[in-house]
Amino acid sequence: MAHHSTSKVASGAAGTSSHSLRYCFLRLTMLVLIFGLGLPSAYGIEKLYLDTTDLNILVDENRLFHMIQIGESKVAIILTAQVQHPDIVQFPSPTIDIPGAIYPNNTAEITHDIWAYGKSPGHSEVTFNATPAGAVDVSTVFMRITVMHSQVISVISYIMGWIYFAAWSVSFYPQIYINYKRKSVVGLNFDFVALNIMGFTMYSLFNCGLYFSPEIQSEYLIRHPRSVNPVQLNDVFFSLHAAFATLITITQCCMYERESQRVSMTGRCILSVFLVVVLVTAGLGAGGELAWLDFLYICSYIKLCITLIKYVPQAYMNYKRKSTVGWSIGNIFLDFVGGSLSILQMTLNAYNYNDWISFFGDATKFGLGLFSLIFDIFFMLQHYVFYREGREFIIVDSSDEGSNMTSSGEGREYFMVNFWQSTYISLAGSTSSQEEFSGQQPGLPASRNLNQQI
Repeated sequence: MAHHSTSKVASGAAGTSSHSLRYCFLRLTMLVLIFGLGLPSAYGIEKLYLDTTDLNILVDENRLFHMIQIGESKVAIILTAQVQHPDIVQFPSPTIDIPGAIYPNNTAEITHDIWAYGKSPGHSEVTFNATPAGAVDVSTVFMRITVMHSQVISVISYIMGWIYFAAWSVSFYPQIYINYKRKSVVGLNFDFVALNIMGFTMYSLFNCGLYFSPEIQSEYLIRHPRSVNPVQLNDVFFSLHAAFATLITITQCCMYERESQRVSMTGRCILSVFLVVVLVTAGLGAGGELAWLDFLYICSYIKLCITLIKYVPQAYMNYKRKSTVGWSIGNIFLDFVGGSLSILQMTLNAYNYNDWISFFGDATKFGLGLFSLIFDIFFMLQHYVFYREGREFIIVDSSDEGSNMTSSGEGREYFMVNFWQSTYISLAGSTSSQEEFSGQQPGLPASRNLNQQI
């Protein structure tokens, strides 16, 4: 009997202990759900966001923006602004007081006014902390504030951006036109064309991938959560248009006279190395061994390498031929205008935002832009100084059989030949006139055939 009573007591104690454990487990689960997954709903605030994430203000200017609160809080909350660079931007009232409500309305929309003051030029990020900690999710509440010297400089910089974009876009067509007009691509280096199509294909892959692919955009935002997509629509248009224009030039190289020109062995080796790198990294990306964002970065590095070397074959070819005939100087002028405005825009932005670190720190962009300008100047020197288009004086014997040119007293005349326009201009007498011609001319040796010399 005593033994039975002891057993009941032990059984009751065990039941009580089990019930307590279940109760503690349920409480713990509720706490995890509340504090780990649903803090905003526990306090009543559903969402906080700013009406702008990018704010541009002038030095010594106050600018108003707003924080939007969706839902009321059960407890009082204090939000405090955390400014990355207080020497650039300051908040006269850095805190926002959110009062608690006895019966919170989860659908209420409340607007809080915030003033920002521009103290000195530069860029600064602003985030917010909440007290009590974790009372509301503020991980997505941030903004970038840019303080500038002058709004006028900002507008000029914007206009310059579109001008050099247009200059670079149009720069492909003078070469296409000159090829069409001459029905010849003699003088245009094929290594330059081959490197160009490879480079702009890589650039198009990079731009299209970052602009159109949600998966790659997500990868970028994970790595740079407070950054914006660096690729804009005009970047996509420029790269695709450049690749298209280069394809037109390649088609002309297949259709028109090219003599013995071809892509050199050195050019083929360089392109083969780039192609192998692209295929291997694309395979790694397809196999999940390499992030597609990293693949696009590799494509962009290939484009940078090509930009660095693509002008060398054309400059060397002009040097060997001692001529720039067949190479469009219009392309160089437009490229020079675009490159100059690009660097000038960087300079204006560096002054306006006091951001000289990014100007000199981005060595790749600045270096490649400067390198292209140096080559543009060198091509101009080749065209206008080193290898000016020669105009030769030749003597034509009018007594030669088949010659229909007017004879002078000595039976011969002096003509000035402009090989670029393929015209004869008579210098002898008033009875002679300018005659356009093509092909082999009577009285001229075969070496003077103008279709061959251009």
